[in-house]
Amino acid sequence: MTERDIIGIFGKMNSGKSSLMNLLTQQETSIVDPTPGTTTDTKITLAEIHGLGPAKIMDTAGFDEQLQLGDKKRKKSIAALKECDLVLLVIDPSTSDFEPEQSIVSEARKLDKQIITVYNLFRESDRKNVPESEGMIDKLGSYPKIILNALDIGYRQPLLETVLNNYIPRNLTVELLPFVEPGEFYILNIPMDEETPPGRYLRPQAMAEEYITRHWAFPVSYRMNLTKARAGDPAERARWNDFINNFTRRPKAIITDSQAMDIMKDWAPDDMALTTFSIMMINYMSRGRLSEFVNGIMALNTLKPGDHILIAEACNHSRIKEDIGTVQIPKLLRKFYPDILIDHAFGREFVDDLDIQHFKLVIHCGGCMISNQRMVARLRDLNSTGVPITNYGIFLSFMQGEKTLERVIRPWINY
Repeated sequence: MTERDIIGIFGKMNSGKSSLMNLLTQQETSIVDPTPGTTTDTKITLAEIHGLGPAKIMDTAGFDEQLQLGDKKRKKSIAALKECDLVLLVIDPSTSDFEPEQSIVSEARKLDKQIITVYNLFRESDRKNVPESEGMIDKLGSYPKIILNALDIGYRQPLLETVLNNYIPRNLTVELLPFVEPGEFYILNIPMDEETPPGRYLRPQAMAEEYITRHWAFPVSYRMNLTKARAGDPAERARWNDFINNFTRRPKAIITDSQAMDIMKDWAPDDMALTTFSIMMINYMSRGRLSEFVNGIMALNTLKPGDHILIAEACNHSRIKEDIGTVQIPKLLRKFYPDILIDHAFGREFVDDLDIQHFKLVIHCGGCMISNQRMVARLRDLNSTGVPITNYGIFLSFMQGEKTLERVIRPWINY
C-alpha cells in the first residue's frame, strides 16, 4: 500500500474549503455552492503532488454547523483532523466570528499537527482584514500563511510552493548516525550512574547500538567511571587507554554521554571522531535541524544579569544527585553566568504553560521521549518568538571550549 501524506482542509462553512480542494486537484472534486452546509461529509481524493509525492486530500464539513446533523459533521471533521499530517486552515477574513477557527487551531496544536493558514479572499478589498483576523486567533501568528483567491487558478502554484516550503513530509528520512560506515568500530561511552535504569540501555544508547549493528558496523560499549576520571585516578585513565589500544583496527568514532564531555575532550584520541548521544538525538528528533541548536548556543555570549534561561526536558524521570538537567547544567550556568535566572520545563507541556518570550535561551534535552512532530512544533513556536534554542550536548561541549564544540559537530557536517 502506498504511504501518502494526508492533507486536511478545515474551516467555517462557506470559507472556500471546497474551492481550495478543487484548486489543489485541478478538477471539480468538491461541489462549490454558496448554500451553507454544501459539504455534507468529508470528501477524499488521491493526488500526486510534484515535489511531495502521493497525497490524500480531505475536504471537511464546516466546523460551525449547528443542530444535530452539524454535530455529526463536526465529529467527522475532528476525526479527519486526527488522521491528517497537514492542516490547511481556510479563513475568510471578511467574517468576524473566529471561534470555529480557534477550535481548529487548539485541537491541531494538541495533536501536534502542522498548520498552514490560507486566507481566501472573496474580494480583494478583504486583504486589509488579514492582520486583524490573525490577531483574533491565539497562536495563529506562529504558522506560515498564504493569501489567495481559491477560484483563481493562478494561485495554484503559489499554494503548492507554500506547502512544499513549509510542510515536513511524514516520509522524510533522517539517518540517526549518517557517518557510520560498514565494517568499522564505533565506541559507545556509557557512564552508568544512579539514575540508570537496570536491565536496559537508555533509548538513545539502544538506538545507536541497533543502528550501528543494522548498518553492518560494530558497536562496542564502554562504561566510564566519571567519579574516578574527574578525580584524576590514574587507574581509570589506564583502563581507558588499555581499552582503546586493544583494537586491531582503530574505531572510527566515539559517541559519548554528554555529561562526560569534560573528560572525553582530553581522552578521545585525535584520530577518532567524537560526538554525543544528545546531539545525535536532537538532530534525529528535529528532522535534521541541528544547525538551529548550534546557532542557538551563541546566545550565551549576549547574556546579561537578570536574563532568564529555560532548561527543557521532554520526560519526567526521577531526578537524584547529579541529574544533568537540574544539577549539572544549572551548576555550570551559575559558575559562568552567576546573575542569570534559571527555569525548568519537564514533560510534554512546553510553550502553552509558559511565557516563552521572556527567555533569552532554551536549553533542550535530546527529545527522545517525545515525537518528531512535537519536537518540530516546539521549534516552530520558538522560531515565531525569536527565542534561540540549543541542546544539552551542544551546551556541555561549548562549556569545554569552542574547539570542543567544533569537534562534536564535525561528524554531522556534509550529511
